[in-house]
Amino acid sequence: MSGSAVYLVVALAVLVAVVVVIIVRARLRVAARPDGTLPPGRAAGTPGGGPLRLAPGDRVRIQDREYVVSGTVRLVEGDWSWVQHLLDDDSGTRHRLSVEDGPELELVLWTAEPGATVTPGAPTIDLGGRRYTWAETGQARYTATGETGLPSAGTMRYHDYQSGGDARLSFEAYGEEGWRVARGDLLDPADLTIRPTSEEH
Repeated sequence: MSGSAVYLVVALAVLVAVVVVIIVRARLRVAARPDGTLPPGRAAGTPGGGPLRLAPGDRVRIQDREYVVSGTVRLVEGDWSWVQHLLDDDSGTRHRLSVEDGPELELVLWTAEPGATVTPGAPTIDLGGRRYTWAETGQARYTATGETGLPSAGTMRYHDYQSGGDARLSFEAYGEEGWRVARGDLLDPADLTIRPTSEEH
């Protein structure tokens, strides 16, 4: 066997080994946790559950902080849909968790910036010492449940910006109201632990 053939065989073996490791890690990641909590992206007996299926009253731990889901807004734009869960941690600051279940589950934890004076539309926006670049804009239909402060259904306009790999900036306007500004951080799904209301005693 020539040297180049040996090289190809070794390279193929390494590639197969890497793929096997990735598959095994992915399966381990979605396995049930011993403490009874649900791993991100999955809910017991509910395909596509987990963060998508959170409901008012459910508790979530994100990194080292615990929140209670107070309301949920489900949005649809064409054939694309996503969910935003309003979170309460008794701090008085408005937080929300956005969940996009595309080819990969994308979770972003948002914190409201009620004092921000910036408005959307520019290619770049500076806020809090960081420069954000325009990513996308659009309009979606929504339905709201729980304590959201919104009508049960309506439309929402948005502009989204990004900075670096994980930082986000969003502008949202529901109905005829003005822009709501929030800064977000992309989460690793492993940062999220879910404890449904049904587990409370």
